[in-house]
Amino acid sequence: MITLSALLLNLAGAALVYLASGQQTLLKAPLRVTARLAGWVLILAGTVCWLIVAGAGAGISATLTTLMLAWVILPYLAWWRGPDAAETDTR
Repeated sequence: MITLSALLLNLAGAALVYLASGQQTLLKAPLRVTARLAGWVLILAGTVCWLIVAGAGAGISATLTTLMLAWVILPYLAWWRGPDAAETDTR
């Protein structure tokens, strides 16, 4: 259960950090700086969970792998949605 928590915390944190970036294209405007800070706090909490479950070396590796996976998938998700997806009005 802690492994799933670690994975979800890292994925949520990575998503917040990505969505707070000026380079993201999933949203019309990037999230505020507080979202980026919250993302880093979630990543830190996920790292602590990984360290509890797997130990130091494997925990750090699992954190970095999870972050890499999220930060590679999110831009492809934005690309898949299309160039106008962030600008469309969903009223």
